[in-house]
Amino acid sequence: MELIEKDHEHAAAAVQSPSGSSEQRSPSGFIDYLHNGRVSSRDVLAMTTQLSTAVRAGLPLLNCLELMRKQQRKPAMKRMFEHLTKGVSSGKALSEALAEHKGIFNPLYLSMIRVGETGGILEQTSTQLAMILNREEKIKSNMKTAAAYPIFVLCLGIASAVLVVTVMLPKILGTVDMAAAVMPLPTRVLLASSHFLRSVFTSVGGWIFLAAVVAGLVALRKWTKNAGRVRWDAFRLRIPVLGPVLRTIAVGRFARTLGALTKGGVTILESLAVVRDTLGNETLARSVDEVAEKVKRGESLADPLEQTGYFPPLLVQIVAIGEQTGKLDELLLNAADTFDADADAAIGRFMAIFPALLILLLALVIGFIIAAALLPIVMMSLSAGTL
Repeated sequence: MELIEKDHEHAAAAVQSPSGSSEQRSPSGFIDYLHNGRVSSRDVLAMTTQLSTAVRAGLPLLNCLELMRKQQRKPAMKRMFEHLTKGVSSGKALSEALAEHKGIFNPLYLSMIRVGETGGILEQTSTQLAMILNREEKIKSNMKTAAAYPIFVLCLGIASAVLVVTVMLPKILGTVDMAAAVMPLPTRVLLASSHFLRSVFTSVGGWIFLAAVVAGLVALRKWTKNAGRVRWDAFRLRIPVLGPVLRTIAVGRFARTLGALTKGGVTILESLAVVRDTLGNETLARSVDEVAEKVKRGESLADPLEQTGYFPPLLVQIVAIGEQTGKLDELLLNAADTFDADADAAIGRFMAIFPALLILLLALVIGFIIAAALLPIVMMSLSAGTL
């Protein structure tokens, strides 16, 4: 009894708030206010980690949910835990209660919890799920870090170029006594751009044009999310710098998720149906669908994977060996660490190359602006010298 009580105390401590107090604290700060009404992926990761710790310590599931509910500060998280606690106490399985929050828990999450409940291995599946979610959060963090500096430089460069073209350039060229027809081509292009941008910001037609551009961008985004998703995702895979990064990340997700599901006792076909939604690319997802169809007809898993052309030879060899030895889950989980390391390296290369390319592009634009502004002055000076 003492050992069980100690385990329960350890589980309770694991789901305590960072300060160690179980009292509810009101959110503070603008960031907390913005995130107050939704459950983020970080919240789901923290919840899964706490659930895994509590289950390993032997705490009953209902007590675990009730204890975790008391620790929540976000109203959205508190409401969710109240719903989960009520559902489990009324006789529902945890996976059934979680399934009612489809916007929060993806098919992988629900499948892993369901496997853990039906097989009596919730401790193992929740631990594996926490590892997968932690990896996904790391990838998101790396991608945000990689994109932050290029986006900042791009916004700053665009703002500077617009300011120079619309405000400074007309004043500089206004002092040049030269007809527009005899000006150099770069200067004429820049003047036309200046007149266009000024008309956009100073006329009703310009604002209508901006509204049309915004509407077009919104329509394009909807198209890439729905009817044109396959074409857009296929295009992203062909981008020289970004494509290899996305493919490497997807391969790591495929290996880790498929390994975790098969280790939990899920069949290959059911696992593939879940894995296809975790890759983040519809082109790769449809390739997995084709693989599943061939496996359903009796083929092995390795050969269809190789035929897609999207999965590396190392993964194909590992799957082939795993099928022959009956240790597919172990080999995939071990190989996932290698693929994750490759993904980190690919993200690192992206962080090194993409900002440099962007800075080079901005340097060319700024150089063109400077040359277009100075060429008339140089031509006038040469003409005056010849006279």
